Amino acid sequence: MPVESRVLPVIVGAGQTTDHPADPTTGREPLLLMEDAARRAAEDAGGGAALFAAIDTLAVVNVVCHDYGDAPGLLAERLGCQPKRSLYTTLGGNTPQSLVNHLCDEVVAGRSAIALVVGAEAWHTARALGKAGRPAGWAFRPTSTAPWGDARPGVSEHEARHGIGQPIVTYPMVENAFRAARGLSLEAHRAELAEFSARCAAIAARNPYAWFRDGKDARTLGTVTPENRMVGFPYPKFMNAILDVNQGAALLLLNDAAARRLGLHADRWMYPWAGVDVTEHWFFQDRVDYHTLPGVRRAGAELLETVGVPIAAFRHLDLYSCFPIAPRLSAAMLGIAADDPRPLTLTGALPWFGGPGSNYTTHAVATLVDRLRADRDGLGLVHALGWNVTKHALAVYGGAPPPAGWRRVGGNGLQAWVDAQPHPSVAEEATGRGTIETYTVVHGRDGAPERGAVIGRLDDGRRFLAVVRGDTGVLEAMEREEQVGRPGRVTTDRAVNRFAPS
Repeated sequence: MPVESRVLPVIVGAGQTTDHPADPTTGREPLLLMEDAARRAAEDAGGGAALFAAIDTLAVVNVVCHDYGDAPGLLAERLGCQPKRSLYTTLGGNTPQSLVNHLCDEVVAGRSAIALVVGAEAWHTARALGKAGRPAGWAFRPTSTAPWGDARPGVSEHEARHGIGQPIVTYPMVENAFRAARGLSLEAHRAELAEFSARCAAIAARNPYAWFRDGKDARTLGTVTPENRMVGFPYPKFMNAILDVNQGAALLLLNDAAARRLGLHADRWMYPWAGVDVTEHWFFQDRVDYHTLPGVRRAGAELLETVGVPIAAFRHLDLYSCFPIAPRLSAAMLGIAADDPRPLTLTGALPWFGGPGSNYTTHAVATLVDRLRADRDGLGLVHALGWNVTKHALAVYGGAPPPAGWRRVGGNGLQAWVDAQPHPSVAEEATGRGTIETYTVVHGRDGAPERGAVIGRLDDGRRFLAVVRGDTGVLEAMEREEQVGRPGRVTTDRAVNRFAPS
């Protein structure tokens, strides 16, 4: 059962920063972006040096573009704080919300009173320096502290052998399965994707911290051109999460007593109401199917039941959006209709706001702070995910205090239910007739199709993973006609399965 508490975790301040210099080699490194975001969060809270000096927990979201080693220690020195505990996370876009959920538990248990969650990426500058042949010269300090979070590899050897593991492959596969399950034609689906993307791009255009603020229209986003080349069918480049950004964000999470003691005004607080974490079947090859998320459906239902609020009552949503399928599928699992007028993103979504590694959701929560300060009776729902639609963290936030205090939802019982969901066995060396469950066509940097990636079922019900090799005409045909449900033949060559459509 969820645990109630009289101690209230509160987010008292949020800070965001975006560094977009004319010469990207002059951009700020992640450590400086984190410092800037943290200082902005302290200013936003109405605090200052005293607030940093009082921090007892410093949690840094994994920095992908550079290995600092002891990133929390380096940041603490710049901020002038001496936390009793530092956390540095594993990879995964779920981690910012998972951190907030965890730290709310710690606040309620009395193990933390003042915590800082912060992260940043500077891929834009790191790549520019690499292209120029110039070393970044950014710091490294060894650390022996184990990272916080689930460190299991996100891709199996079998998946990697078949080129099914990278997000630019797996998310298009989920998109195609979701389309087929709804009976949409390829033409109608292209229009749906373009219209959804345009709505997100328009939100990003109004966000001062977004990386892309040009508000591309549906035609531009959905039309394949040399600039907007196809990456993984059906997603052209403009629909893929863009990692090449310099962005940072920070949140200050306190218990309400500490916030009052520091003189921080309650009219600027945002209240976490409840949170939940769950993972789907860990490897993509083992999913129940590719058009549902049983873990998100069950976790979302338990979360909403715990707070006693229907999904229709939420005025503010930010559902993780690395590719267009992610928020739309999560919305379906949460009971949000496809024609619901509410935007599924506050920030503008990763392909348009920007995809700062694992730290996007810190920006989403920071954006929600401003929304709920202006809408004290409103509620917000944040969803974050990591790996191949694998790791999920969700939370409810309010502009007013939660009636029953912070509630942690789910736990071992929820995860045990998800883990017990049946799934087909995988035939690692598959031979015989089979039918496609889902697929994509992967394109090269020149825009030409290079290979197909297929997941399907053999006639005996076992699942197989396979590649499709053939002339360009075969691959192009796979993008002109629906492939889900198409029969063909599977053969094995040196531990790699190959599929030939009939």
